[in-house]
Amino acid sequence: MTGRSEHPVIKPSWRCRTCGIAWPCSAAKLRLLGEYRDDRPALLVHLAALQEEAAADLSALNPSNRPTNLDDRFVDWARVR
Repeated sequence: MTGRSEHPVIKPSWRCRTCGIAWPCSAAKLRLLGEYRDDRPALLVHLAALQEEAAADLSALNPSNRPTNLDDRFVDWARVR
């Protein structure tokens, strides 16, 4: 099993298939950081696209409760500090 498949996302709920928590989980974040080790801007673009997809999916699942704090979940953790 490769690192790519160990903590995949379940759509449209955006939960980790392995650990069941909100995706990206810690293991998925570590994998993404490793994959984009040499190109942090590309990682941020990728995460922003995933955030938009997640927002649409999560809103469709529960239209009366729009998702909040998706920036923290998808993008903020990956910014260089």
